Formats: sequence, C-alpha cells, structure tokens
Amino acid sequence: MQQIINFVLRNKTSLLFLLLFAISLALTIQSHSYHKSKFINSSNFLTGGIYESASGISDYFDLKSQNEILIEENSRLRSKLLNDNDSLVSNSTFIDSVSYSSRYKIQSAKIINNNYASTKNYLTVNKGEKNGIKEDLGVITSKGIVGIIDNTSNGYARVLSVLNTKSRINAQLKASNHIGSLVWDGKTAATTVQLIDISKFAPVKEGDTIITGGQSTIFPKGIPIGTIESFVLDISGDTYTIQVNLFNDMTNLSHVYIIENLDSEEIKNLENPIDE
Repeated sequence: MQQIINFVLRNKTSLLFLLLFAISLALTIQSHSYHKSKFINSSNFLTGGIYESASGISDYFDLKSQNEILIEENSRLRSKLLNDNDSLVSNSTFIDSVSYSSRYKIQSAKIINNNYASTKNYLTVNKGEKNGIKEDLGVITSKGIVGIIDNTSNGYARVLSVLNTKSRINAQLKASNHIGSLVWDGKTAATTVQLIDISKFAPVKEGDTIITGGQSTIFPKGIPIGTIESFVLDISGDTYTIQVNLFNDMTNLSHVYIIENLDSEEIKNLENPIDE
C-alpha cells in the first residue's frame, strides 16, 4: 500500500494530466455528435473484431459436432428425396403418398476401415444391430454407391465393397431401360468396375451415366454409379461388357448413408414363397 502511495506522489503531475485529459476528451465526445459517432464506431470495430476472433476459435472446436449435425440433416433430406422420387409415375402425377412416404429409411454412418487393394475388399462402419443395421442394406455416399452390408455385430457392420469380385449389383443405362449387372473383375484400378449383360441393341455411348436399376430390394432406382469409359461386344456378340468410371473415389471415403427398403421382406416373401 505504501508503494502505491509513493508511486502516486512521485507521478502526481503526470497522473493529474492524464485525468484532466480523459475528462476533457469525454466532454468533447459527449458534446460533439461527430466525435461521438467516431468513438462509437471505433469501439464497435474493436469489440467486433474481438468477438469475431473468439467466435472463430469457438467455431473451430465445434466443427466436429456441427459436421455430425449436417450429416444427419443430409440423411433426412436424402430419405425425403428418395421417397418423393418413388412416389412419382411416368406421367409425372403423384400416387397415394401414404403408401410411399416411408418406404426408405436412411441413416448416416462413419467408415472406420476401408480396404481397396485386394480382390476381396470390405469396409467397416460404426453402426450395427443396435442401430437397426442388418444384412443386405445398401451403402452410398452423396456421389454414388459404395457397397452392400454383408455382416453385422452389435455396434458395427461390414460392407461388401463394389471393389470385390463377389459383388453383383443391378444397374442400368440412365439413357435407356437396358439392365445389366455391375461387377468387378479384380484386374482394373480402384476407379473402374464393369457393367455386363447389356444387350447389343442398347444405345451405349462413352460418357453416358450408369445408375442403379431398382430391380432389387437393396438400392432404389437412380442412385449414381459412374460413367461409361469404354465398351466391347462379348465373344457371343449378344451383349456388351462396359468399363465404368466410378463417381466415388473408393480410396477416399469418410461418411456414408445406409439405405433400408422397409418393404423388402414383403417383396422377398412374395417372390420366394415357402413351399408347402
């Protein structure tokens, strides 16, 4: 305390000057609107910059949770999009929305393991039986298909990648209704798969888009797959083998969407009745 008193006594002239200067400055600002507005603007600029910096730091550490929120929102929007598309007929009129409003269920998941260097490639996602995940559910990203769930545990699921020689997915030419099977021969790069059994009468052109055909209970019709790189007639001369460049970079995947067709059991029971 004595040191503070001594400091004030030693610097009383300077302190008195600063006090009088602050009072005069305050009176000037208060009595002149121009000076007042400039002071307020400068103050707002300073505090605004501080708040913006603090907000930026906060936003950075909140990116993970915000990203998860966006992914869940994308799941809901993609589900709505699929169900809306499914409720359209060829003449663009709507059919009973009650029958189709909840045909597809979509939930997001994160890939925790991804293999793409062998002929039997799989991925692992962080959703499992406790989340309602089961075998034969389709897995996609915003760009296109990834694969099909083929094994599950309580908290995780394994995905049979499109880059697996066991994979076989119903697909078609977007420009027509010609259907074939999407496979992988295990010889081409991780960017390319094959579409086989396409009729020689199909209008095949390089650069055309390949989509899911919708003739299975796994993927809805219209999910993007890739574009035609090249094509050749098979030895028989009746069908094409088409090289397809995937839209997805299968070596760089993070989050995916899992699609469940809620009518799949009914369709399977109808198509494969139990023999009495």
